[in-house]
Amino acid sequence: MKPTAQTQSQVRDQPRDARAFWVVEPGRGEIRPEPLAPIDEGTLLVRASHGAISKGTETLVFRGMVPPKMVERMRCPFQTGDFPGPVKYGYSTVGEVIEGPDDWVGRSVFCLYPHQDLFAIPISAARRLPARLPPARAVLAANMETALNALWDARIRRGDQVCVIGAGVVGLLCAYLAKRLAGADVEILDIDPAKAETARALGLTFLSEPSDDAAYPLIIHASGSPDGLRTALQIAGFEGRVIELSWYGSQRVNLPLGEDCHDRRLTLQSSQVGHVAASRRRNWSHARRLDRALELLCDKRLDALVWGESRFEDLPRTMPALADGRLAALCHRIVYR
Repeated sequence: MKPTAQTQSQVRDQPRDARAFWVVEPGRGEIRPEPLAPIDEGTLLVRASHGAISKGTETLVFRGMVPPKMVERMRCPFQTGDFPGPVKYGYSTVGEVIEGPDDWVGRSVFCLYPHQDLFAIPISAARRLPARLPPARAVLAANMETALNALWDARIRRGDQVCVIGAGVVGLLCAYLAKRLAGADVEILDIDPAKAETARALGLTFLSEPSDDAAYPLIIHASGSPDGLRTALQIAGFEGRVIELSWYGSQRVNLPLGEDCHDRRLTLQSSQVGHVAASRRRNWSHARRLDRALELLCDKRLDALVWGESRFEDLPRTMPALADGRLAALCHRIVYR
């Protein structure tokens, strides 16, 4: 017998438990039960299928390296708890809508939501996936959005010579976009030769070290290492620009700003995804930028960025391995079911 509307409403209003990954204290995480509030008219209930771990920011959070002055600015959407812990943190989840308006139910969505297997979210915070985008690849959306914003900050023009330092996910996506969208002459530099194959799969020129006479007019730095930033300043040409994407948390960074740095009139500019790049801010909202990032992921070559995956239940063991380097990864994908 088909349930009555009253019975369906009663089912929706019953409390339900989900499971979420929490950083309990620096270096230790666990899966905890999460009560779910009733689903109201403007809310979607999403069952997660895939997620991803941001190897840069999330491992700094896991290790308790968020500076005190950045505690509020570093809060992610739908975060619960505070740094250094206990805190529920993360911002890359893909899932299927199982409750909500009829035109949403059954749709795959991307959400800037922490690692949790079942969650309620306002409709305005969910982005529908393009029909051509597999949910497993859509976990790269937050990284693609960061790379797109960096491309806008860099103001790259067709034919520009660009060096990207750091062949992590964001660096590779920056190089990919600089070549695909801007038509730039792009080289990507990383000291790890294991990343060369992934770079070439995206049609990029990979270098393990710069040439002796390197003098790039534009460098995007995304290695996450102070050594990489120092290299960027060394190989920048006259009036060269360095776009800095790496975030170091509470780590101190010493830079060679003496010698000929001023004589070469270098520019060091930070780029951060929390604000839409100034060149596009007037016409682009965060939602529109994220939708564009999802569209840009409709290229099967980008599957090369996923180096490994693990089950959601294994996160208490996976996060420490990623944080201390025992587990090599570009994008590390989480599988919920």
